[in-house]
Amino acid sequence: MKKGKVYIVGAGPGDPDLITVKATKCLAEADIILYDRLVNRELLLYGKPEAEYIFCGKAPGKHCVSQEDIHQLLISKSIEGKTIVRLKGGDPFIFGRGGEEAEVLVKHGIQFEIVPGITSGIAAPAYAGIPVTHREWGSSFAIVTGHSVTGKPDNINWHHLAHGVDTIAIYMGIKNLPYICKQLCSCGKKPETAIAVIEQGTTGFQRTFTGTIDTIVAIVKREQVANPAMIVIGEVVNLSAKLTWFSEKTKNKEFA
Repeated sequence: MKKGKVYIVGAGPGDPDLITVKATKCLAEADIILYDRLVNRELLLYGKPEAEYIFCGKAPGKHCVSQEDIHQLLISKSIEGKTIVRLKGGDPFIFGRGGEEAEVLVKHGIQFEIVPGITSGIAAPAYAGIPVTHREWGSSFAIVTGHSVTGKPDNINWHHLAHGVDTIAIYMGIKNLPYICKQLCSCGKKPETAIAVIEQGTTGFQRTFTGTIDTIVAIVKREQVANPAMIVIGEVVNLSAKLTWFSEKTKNKEFA
């Protein structure tokens, strides 16, 4: 039997309208859809009613299905000749383990395509009125993970981030926010540098809190901000009050 094909698809950041046309076409053709925790369930309506839907959600410290088991599902279902969509939140190649899954498929001679998605590091700030680049305030930006396999992101060159990039977008960093702020300050980033935390960006539950590196930890603790949340650091954050356009459940902007 001929092996099936796998589409590793980015579902976008949360707003179901931000999925790509190609992604919806892939979902409509799929026999099997393996989807992650942060995927908006509305997107599953693009799939066939008779398709098999497999939840592969991962919460911090809690894995419904291990990454190794996901690899085995991709292999076994492909051997059955099925068309498979591996549906991931955001973009599959930005902290989505899409590269790892593609490597497994290559190893087993399975045909695949990558379908990029809009990533939260750009979309969440946009919905909070924050352009990650701006001719006057920021001509460069970096995308960084806020945690590592060992916990704190201690393998990041914080000195280079503090001095070499105008805007920093940090994924999965709420738990380590005190550590991140401390590292940036110790590497020379000014304590009064603007910072925003955007909880559940692009969804109807989005909340944005702004402050400075010196004040944001207390704000986040007081407001009980939880994952998923994006952290954005840089002068472009100051544009949020002027460029806000998306209606949030709670609007709380607080600068020191």
